[in-house]
Amino acid sequence: MTIALRIIISLWGLAFGLLAIRGLIDPQVYVDQFGIEGKGAAINTLRADFSAFFLVSAACALYAAAKPEKAVLLYIPAVLYGTALAGRLFGLAMDDPLAPATTQAITVEAVSMVLMLFAARRLGKRAA
Repeated sequence: MTIALRIIISLWGLAFGLLAIRGLIDPQVYVDQFGIEGKGAAINTLRADFSAFFLVSAACALYAAAKPEKAVLLYIPAVLYGTALAGRLFGLAMDDPLAPATTQAITVEAVSMVLMLFAARRLGKRAA
């Protein structure tokens, strides 16, 4: 189970790490992926903020997968994705439109948060 979990966390980290690198090089990736606009100076914000979010999450996941004794690092992406999820749910409560992209993002954020929390606890126990 531990090896399978480390592989899953590694694949998750690789996927979001690649998204971060692609978005850092070409922020249009975020515009296309998330259905947002990025014109003028806003493109720099997309490049910096989105890439930071995904890169930090990916780095924590990959490091914890490689070194299970550092599983506590998985709480960082759990908090990031949990905060994003809370923001989306708050937005829906404030009458933000519910689009298919929003539903997909909510699902990815919820699954990511639960996965990171589960892995942090499971790998953390194993390393102790």
